[in-house]
Amino acid sequence: MFKSIFKKFSSSPVKEEEGFDLSTLHADMHSHLIPGIDDGAKTIEDSLELVRFLHGMGYKKLITTPHVMSDYFRNTPEIIHEGLQTVRQALQDNQIPVEIEAAAEYYIDDGFIRKLEEEPLLTFGDKYLLMEVSYINPPDNVHEVFFRAMVLGYKPVLAHPERYPYWYRDMDQYRRFYEMGVTLQLNLNSLAGYYGPDAKKIAEKLIDTGIIGALGTDMHHTRHAAALQKVVQEKYLKKILEMPLINREL
Repeated sequence: MFKSIFKKFSSSPVKEEEGFDLSTLHADMHSHLIPGIDDGAKTIEDSLELVRFLHGMGYKKLITTPHVMSDYFRNTPEIIHEGLQTVRQALQDNQIPVEIEAAAEYYIDDGFIRKLEEEPLLTFGDKYLLMEVSYINPPDNVHEVFFRAMVLGYKPVLAHPERYPYWYRDMDQYRRFYEMGVTLQLNLNSLAGYYGPDAKKIAEKLIDTGIIGALGTDMHHTRHAAALQKVVQEKYLKKILEMPLINREL
């Protein structure tokens, strides 16, 4: 199934006619490609197929970001680095010419607050720290967490802000994050409606306001790969690719 998806993408007339090429981004900074440690790739074979797909889209570098959650995905830097080496070796053995690094996607909970204060956290680029919050309940301390992270020398990145429905009627919240120095990272699949029409609408609004600072695939599995092909048909893709994004610095 995946190979047919990849073949379809590679021969896409939309890509050829519209000059769709994610190589202008250079790097993807949000994915789940290390096998067996979160809800992303399950096996090394899954990892290889997803990496091949992303390479086919034009990415030169991948920064994979396994989940870190106190009560669910209890990944440590040691677990993540060991998994990264497994993927790197497999890429080398299969002659797939993609650079890959690892950071993490930290879930803001009580356990994260302790980690932030007491442990070195996994970052990418110039100490960018990828964080997510609950999809259901609005966090009451998120501004304080971002501020504390900055004091400690991190550069906060909020993962997929378009996926948090409790902020949909409060666009000023996104503006406040942006103005305090938080990088807002959009999921590419949101532009194709993968997470629903509301997330797509907010994604477009965020692009219109010019406050998106990073793009990620948030690649977990082949369903994400299949959906990502539909993004080439979205007019907002061209618009976001013309904006300054940290992907190109990585």
